Amino acid sequence: MKGIIFTEFLDLVEDKFGLEMVDKIIEQSELESEGVYTSIGTYRFSEMLQLLQHLSESTDISIDDLLLTYAEHFFSVIESSYPGLLATYKDPIEMIASIENHIHVEVRKIYPDAELPTFIVEEKTENSLVLIYKSSRAMHHFGLGLMNKTFEHFNSSAEIILEKIKEDGTEVKFSIQKN
Repeated sequence: MKGIIFTEFLDLVEDKFGLEMVDKIIEQSELESEGVYTSIGTYRFSEMLQLLQHLSESTDISIDDLLLTYAEHFFSVIESSYPGLLATYKDPIEMIASIENHIHVEVRKIYPDAELPTFIVEEKTENSLVLIYKSSRAMHHFGLGLMNKTFEHFNSSAEIILEKIKEDGTEVKFSIQKN
């Protein structure tokens, strides 16, 4: 997993819960990196799982809710770091539908060894989208949070229904209906 995911996560933890919480979740975890991350480095996903688990235990906030909050934070990083990417779209449905064939292509230019989830467009209309998310990491709530923020970015809203195809969350169906 790319280091930017870790550095931004720890920034969020510090902003929302304080530096003491950052230290606490790092100390509680058995991290090969010892909790030292660079945005361009690559780290084991198991480290993110440990950090999330310990933050969840310390705050009584579910991992899914933490991932939603983190996605909102991460979208602001995308907005400030890659405004040109967002400016190529005029509609949230178009942008979300292009995750696999445009956005992830651009991400791979910056981070060639990034391990990204797969998003398959099953159905698309002007106001609706059905996507299948596939990832061994089961971070579908992170994807949901990014989708929510995408609609906000375009001053729009939608009903997004998440349905697990596989119980472990490695395959999820997103049904999106723009309001």
